[in-house]
Parts: sequence; C-alpha cells; structure tokens
Amino acid sequence: MAARLPAGPAHQSGAAGAGQVEEAAMPLPDVMFCAQQIEIPPEFPDILKQFTKAAIRTQPRDVLQWSAAYFSALSKGETLPVKERYEMPVATQKNNTGLTPGLLKILHNQLSSKMIVDELELMEKWKDLGLPFQQLQSILQLGNLQNEIEWIKFLALACSDLGGTLFSALKYACEILTTDPTGGAAHIDFETFKYLYIYLATMDEEITESEIHATLQALQEDVDKQDGLIQPRNFKRLNKKQPEASAVPK
Repeated sequence: MAARLPAGPAHQSGAAGAGQVEEAAMPLPDVMFCAQQIEIPPEFPDILKQFTKAAIRTQPRDVLQWSAAYFSALSKGETLPVKERYEMPVATQKNNTGLTPGLLKILHNQLSSKMIVDELELMEKWKDLGLPFQQLQSILQLGNLQNEIEWIKFLALACSDLGGTLFSALKYACEILTTDPTGGAAHIDFETFKYLYIYLATMDEEITESEIHATLQALQEDVDKQDGLIQPRNFKRLNKKQPEASAVPK
C-alpha cells in the first residue's frame, strides 16, 4: 500500500485559500444603532410629509415619473406638479383616462407666465403628469400649434377637449383663470373672455360672425354691472357643440 504523502506547500496554500474565501463570504453581523447615533436631517420629515400629501391629492398615473418631476421642481424652486385639491370625476368630462381640469390647472400654473411656450417643454410637463401623448397631439393639431405655442390658445383648446361644448370650455377656462376662491363665482376679465370666446367660436362653422358679435353685445350689460368681469352663469346660453380634438383627422 502506498504511503500517504504529507500535504505539500501547494495543498496547504489551496486549503488556506479556501478558508480565506469562506471567511470572506461570511455575512457581516448586524450592527445595532441606538436612536442617539442616527442623525435625521431636520427638514427631512416635513419634506416627506408634504410629498405624501401632494401625491395623495394629485393621484399621479405614473408615480415614479411624477415623483422625479416633483423633486426636480422642488430642488429648482419651480412650480410643483401638484393639484390644488383632490379632484373627483365630473359628469361633463368626456373621459377619465387623460386630461382633467385639475391637471390642466397644474400645466397653467407651470407654463402660463411665459405666454409663449416651447413645444418640447410642454411635452415634458405633459409627460410628467402621465398624460397620453396622443391627446396632446390631437389638441395641437386642432389649433395647428407647433414649436412656439401661444399658451392662451392651447388653454382654450384643452378646455374645449375637456368639455366638448362652447359653454363647458369657457366655464373650465374661467375656473382655471380666476383669482376667486375655490368654489366661487369664477370671474375673469371680460377682455380675456372675449379672446377665448372668439377663438373657439370661429372654429365652429355653425357660428357666424354676426352671432359672435351679438353674443358679446348681449353679455356687455352683465359685464358692466360686474366692473368689467364675467362669470360662467352669464353665458349659459352658449351650448352649441364645439369641435373635439379627438375628431381631428390624422
């Protein structure tokens, strides 16, 4: 029988190497910290609290995309993509998967100060809110808007897409543009209303120029009584069907 040879340097080195690998693979023991050792930035709890409240109020469709936009705006001191209040679906809204009055108000708060908005920036803000890109394309095509976009025109078309009637579109516009408290009469300046009304009415082939003029004249009496302001209850007669963005030919 052959004698067993003692382990040589190579064998010993291999055994030692295996031991080192096993030792390195062992998990580190859990480290316990006491409360006094953990330092939490003093502003951190409030940041998380405000973020949570904003997410609940806004109900973003894409939470991660919206969260990235939220903290990016927060760090830059920009207007946050947050609804002013929790929004319940309304009967006059044509769909529940895309734009809502609350989301349009967010876009207005973010972009209206520029008056002329770059199309790429609008697309980015639209994406941050998780809105369908096809809906944005339809609105832009309806007004033949591209590149440098006049915000007030986009707002008018988006309001029209929300409601589908001239009255609903103008009512949404008043609610978004007003400085009245939430739930108030939603007054806006009559000159702004005239611009919106004429812009939308001229897109409806059934509304003549003389009808537009007659309507504005009829509204003037109420406007004079309200110091140059108008509110939705003053123009309830405007109930003709408006062209829909979704019906724009591709």
